Amino acid sequence: MSFETPCNCLSVRQAARQITQLYDAALASTGLRITQYSVLAVLQRLGPSTLQVLADELFMDRSTLGHNLRPLEREGLVTLATDAKDKRARRLELTARGKKKLAAAKPFWQRAQDQFEQRNGAAESKELRRHLRRAAASASE
Repeated sequence: MSFETPCNCLSVRQAARQITQLYDAALASTGLRITQYSVLAVLQRLGPSTLQVLADELFMDRSTLGHNLRPLEREGLVTLATDAKDKRARRLELTARGKKKLAAAKPFWQRAQDQFEQRNGAAESKELRRHLRRAAASASE
């Protein structure tokens, strides 16, 4: 039985685990997990980016990002190369195969998105995202 906790962190992590399971189940047939889908989607939106820019955009440390990138790189969905302008930086890019995989996975992601919003309300879901963005930003200050 679930209990109400006074701990904000625990509440957010419990919700995140349940929501992650919803999206992972919807994406299962694509071979992607929601964490991988998110990396691909953000990379598509940003275009070629350094690891640091992508990590910052995802609110993820570089080692966790690296862990999430390895299977994507192995499958040829992303390429990681030394940046031409800054030899110390690594530039990440979505491949044509990665763009195709992302496009194929999007309807499955949309199914999970719709299911979440049907259960919680579209307006409430939008408001939740707004609150969570604000909470994430304030926690990093």
